[in-house]
Amino acid sequence: MDARLSFSRYRLLVLLCAVAALSGTRSPAAAAGRSCSDTRQVYSEKGYSTGTAPLTQISGEHLRLCPQDYTCCSSQMEETLALQSERDFLKAIEDNSQFLLTTFTQRHRRFDEFFRELIDLSEKSMNQMFTKTYGRLFTQNAHVFQELFVELRRYYSGGSVSLTEVLSDFWSRLVERVFSLVNPQYQFSEDYLECVSKHAEQLQPFGDVPRKLRVQVSRAFIAARALSQGLATGRDIVNKATKLTADSECVRGLMRQWYCPLCRGMPSLRPCHSLCLNVMKGCLANQADLDTEWNNFIDALYQVSEKLEGPFNMELAADSISVKVSEAIMHMQENSVSISSKVFQGCGNPRPAPARSKRSPKESGGNRRPFRTYTPEEKPTTAAGTNLDRLVTELKERLRPMRGFWVSLPHTICNDEKMAADVTNEDRCWNGQTRGRYLPDVTGDGLVSQINNPEVEVDIARPDVRTRQLIMELRVVTNKLRHAQSGQDTDFVDSEEGSGSGGSDHGERYNDDWPGYGPYSPPYSKPPRNPASNPAKPPRSRDRNGSKWNRNNGHGRVRSAASLLSFSLVPLLSLPVMVTVASMWR
Repeated sequence: MDARLSFSRYRLLVLLCAVAALSGTRSPAAAAGRSCSDTRQVYSEKGYSTGTAPLTQISGEHLRLCPQDYTCCSSQMEETLALQSERDFLKAIEDNSQFLLTTFTQRHRRFDEFFRELIDLSEKSMNQMFTKTYGRLFTQNAHVFQELFVELRRYYSGGSVSLTEVLSDFWSRLVERVFSLVNPQYQFSEDYLECVSKHAEQLQPFGDVPRKLRVQVSRAFIAARALSQGLATGRDIVNKATKLTADSECVRGLMRQWYCPLCRGMPSLRPCHSLCLNVMKGCLANQADLDTEWNNFIDALYQVSEKLEGPFNMELAADSISVKVSEAIMHMQENSVSISSKVFQGCGNPRPAPARSKRSPKESGGNRRPFRTYTPEEKPTTAAGTNLDRLVTELKERLRPMRGFWVSLPHTICNDEKMAADVTNEDRCWNGQTRGRYLPDVTGDGLVSQINNPEVEVDIARPDVRTRQLIMELRVVTNKLRHAQSGQDTDFVDSEEGSGSGGSDHGERYNDDWPGYGPYSPPYSKPPRNPASNPAKPPRSRDRNGSKWNRNNGHGRVRSAASLLSFSLVPLLSLPVMVTVASMWR
């Protein structure tokens, strides 16, 4: 009887040992004696000394982050690997955001160079055309045109400049000079010419050209500046958003998924895909909250770039300045009799000019060549190395994949085979404790969703202040871009409503506009602007206040018409007309 009982106990013991062997369970003695050579090798390859690394597994009661099972890591190794996990995390963020940073940095530089060179080429083209046509008579008064381009550059560079005021000031100066030209038999005082320019809007001496040029130049420059500033802002936001630090809870999660397998003596075991996602979503919870405003920003950049490619084309606007100025001058010359009659009635009869000698053909510019224009094939290229259409196309191709970047960043990192196991490998991955399936659900995106994150403890009641600031920056730049789509500048939309840089012009179209574009969307609402934030442009040298319409030409310093800009007032490509007009100076 005792023998049978002993045999039964023996069989039970053998059976239990067999089950233990099949299930992979090890006795404490077996676990403690397992070699740590693989762990020591990987640890050494990372550049760390193996002086504190155990040769065989030891009790893990000293571990603070990893499961306190038998381990190949000392306390110092665990601390070192925790820091390494944080560096790996930040490196992954940097690597995966490099596309954004490179795109915004390079695109901003190329667009900025291109836009600035367009302005330079526009001024150079005007100087060359007018100098060839009018010679010394233009160069003597070139400062009027130089100041226009100085102000255009200042606006594009971000200065507090109203394009409406810039162009209005330019036309006021120009009308004084042209009015003196078409009436060379008179001399005009400062006050008299001020009376003329003061009522230029009534007289419309240049016809509809100033309004057309204002709309074309304003909406193109507004869009160009908004795009350039938007790309720079995108670069800065990516820089700030990716320069983050991992808090202690995030580091705990990173260490548990990436290096606790190493401490368990399984260095080749990757974290389960779902485990990785939960850790990343917890660590990047605040960045995910950028997603909505980020997508709005990317969409606005895309739409403004399309406007620059079409109806707000900066190349056409820059090229048109000299053409439209020439058209305006020709219009005033053709209507000089009726315009002068109205001026004389309103401002009084001017004084006759002293007798002057007949101008030579050389001085008058009568033998000058007509303006040179270029066919599309001959069109000069800029130093930026490309044209606007190509720049816009390249930008749009790079903007498309940027949508949803911050929400998809955890997936992007965890899809890297070096960071996590493949999603299909659910049973042969590290689940945070051992090899096996990861059971918890993957949490949602954003800060609030992390309340149930099983891997990273996140305080959802304390949003990251820097991330909230970035959200506000995105809203501001997106608002600028959206206004630019309507030809409006947010710095002046309230003060120039219906009068200039956007105003009510966003729905206007002209015969020389790009075809196929209808009225644009209505302007976006904007809170009142603080007047102190946009200091007024310095006034012109002489006071232009007060009505001069009924003032006579009997006071003030006298300027002779001979000292004013005296060019031929010809349209482009009209050599016969040039010769005819040239007779005015003889």
